[in-house]
Amino acid sequence: GLPRLAFALGRADNFWFFSFMQGSKLEVPLWLAKGLHDSKRRIISVELPKIYKEAWRTVFSADANVVDLHKMGPYYYGFGSQLLNFDNPENPEIAQTILQTFISRFRRIMDSSQNAYNEDTSALVARLDELERALFRAGQKGLNDFQCWEKGQASQITASSLVQNYGKRKFTDVDC
Repeated sequence: GLPRLAFALGRADNFWFFSFMQGSKLEVPLWLAKGLHDSKRRIISVELPKIYKEAWRTVFSADANVVDLHKMGPYYYGFGSQLLNFDNPENPEIAQTILQTFISRFRRIMDSSQNAYNEDTSALVARLDELERALFRAGQKGLNDFQCWEKGQASQITASSLVQNYGKRKFTDVDC
């Protein structure tokens, strides 16, 4: 149990105290769960969120592209990788599912980003995890940069001042 766990309510003299009996279930932020579940204290045990449990892993292995990851958790990959820090017998399966989900969705995301030039992509992006959204934006930026280059609208490439100064220093450093 956790007797007299305090929650501050804005002022130093205004606390609420709660006691949690052993076996109580409580949703806490990941950072707090990590602190309470360290290797020395083991104050809490961690239960997997439903999207990382076996039933959802089966769905992901069948067809990961049909799942709305943003609705299920906008940080599916990042949060899932953090869950691997907890001692859970299902960790190898969770890690494999996260990896295979990313692999199976990656090609579709990049294909969509490359084939959606000057189109409304909000429907495509709405179902993506935040990592996937960043990949989609990177793909779109690459496509837009390529289109500008093809049209001759790209800026001219110039040597950086660091490179230019390096060449000058090299000649002055050599004794003749």
